Amino acid sequence: MMQEDAPLFAAMQKYVNDKAVAFHTPGHKQGKGANEILKKIVTPMGLKMDVSLMEELDDLFAPETCIKQAQDLAAKLYEADESLFMVNGTTGAIHIMLFSALAPGDKIIIPRNVHKSVLGAIILCGAEPIFIEPAINTDLGIAMAVQTECVEKAIAANKDAKAVFLVYPTYYGVACDIREIAEIVHKNGMLLLVDEAHGPHLKFSEKLPVQAMDAGADMAAQSTHKILASLTQTSMLHIKYKRVDIERVHMANSLLQSTSPNYLLLASLDAARRQMAQKGKMLIDNAVRLAEKLRERINTIAGLYCFGTEVAGSEGCFSIDRTKITVTVKKLGITGYEAEKILRHKYKIQCELADMYNVLFIISLADSERETEILYSALAELADDHSGKIKEAVADEVDIPLPIVRMTPRRAMFAAHENIDFIMSENRICGETITFYPPGIPLIYPGEIISDKLIEYIKKRQQAGAKIVGPADTKLHTIRVIR
Repeated sequence: MMQEDAPLFAAMQKYVNDKAVAFHTPGHKQGKGANEILKKIVTPMGLKMDVSLMEELDDLFAPETCIKQAQDLAAKLYEADESLFMVNGTTGAIHIMLFSALAPGDKIIIPRNVHKSVLGAIILCGAEPIFIEPAINTDLGIAMAVQTECVEKAIAANKDAKAVFLVYPTYYGVACDIREIAEIVHKNGMLLLVDEAHGPHLKFSEKLPVQAMDAGADMAAQSTHKILASLTQTSMLHIKYKRVDIERVHMANSLLQSTSPNYLLLASLDAARRQMAQKGKMLIDNAVRLAEKLRERINTIAGLYCFGTEVAGSEGCFSIDRTKITVTVKKLGITGYEAEKILRHKYKIQCELADMYNVLFIISLADSERETEILYSALAELADDHSGKIKEAVADEVDIPLPIVRMTPRRAMFAAHENIDFIMSENRICGETITFYPPGIPLIYPGEIISDKLIEYIKKRQQAGAKIVGPADTKLHTIRVIR
């Protein structure tokens, strides 16, 4: 197979062209029984290609033909020993990664600013998390990456840990010194596992941080759909087997992914791989160029700031992904949440996320000068509308100490619990997760002590417009605690 090939699409097309009468799943029978609404969403050919486990279409969990060929091409492109296609998103890839690397009771060193999917993986495999805090940039109001010395200290204090987990790069595009961390991790006989959800494009430009697999990671989960051009819910898990058990990985994959994978999703991963193999460098270099030009222009607007390479070398930032445009709006006297709503409803612009101080925009291979000009003009007008309100901050920050752990997340999830008023929950053991989404980083895990500072912080963010996910009561009038 060559990188120009698309083996999954070819196999699906072959099956459709064979014109076999369908007496198999799915029930719409290649679109014949599809509702009119579905026909408006998916093309007639797409519906015909929404098929199942025929002999031409291979088996995701025992691949021998088109799926194996597609995954092999991806592995070659990303320089992995094996690349597995994920239809359960990067959440599924992270679950498989941790489940295959850890056993119940194993310790794993992880940053505090991991995605909530990591909590699910820890509960599934029964591991014990050892948390390290990332650096915090108080001017920007965001968590940066973990520092090498913090990882080194955590390893020294937990020599029996099985793995170190990194978020690389962060949602905001901040990257740690992953090469140095990989050397330290491997020197201590541990695995390096990486959530590279926001880095599937790093491989294709020298102007971006090094890809995790090229820096020494043992496994890395990438959200191909987030930055590249596959369909939503599709990701890849890249593996090098020098330190990883291949049978454990394949067992976890068959256990945790759907037994009815959608072939349109699988084919979109194959198509995205083909696109990057053919034009990846040109496409990603262009996205970097657009982002850098936009960043420079935004920084000429009074009251706005968009950080760039000048922060590289600062605490918690070794390098940055330049395609992430984080615009700090606090000097306009508004929150990022307010800026998001204004941009969405007045200017018809949707950002990726908002927080107390910032709005984040992703520049991808799909963008052009037209889109960046629209964004720049909207931001300039937004700043002009609020120019009379310029001030240093929009809210007092609350310093939240790292929560005290009383029990593992798995034990807490299965423990007897009760619901009480959230504002009365100080010093109780939390029985669920509290997360602002996006970015999906848990503020507290099951099994940790709720502090007064945490309650104060969450209430301020709620008042500012942050969206809470995780607890059963998403308004957080009540919270689940351990009895």
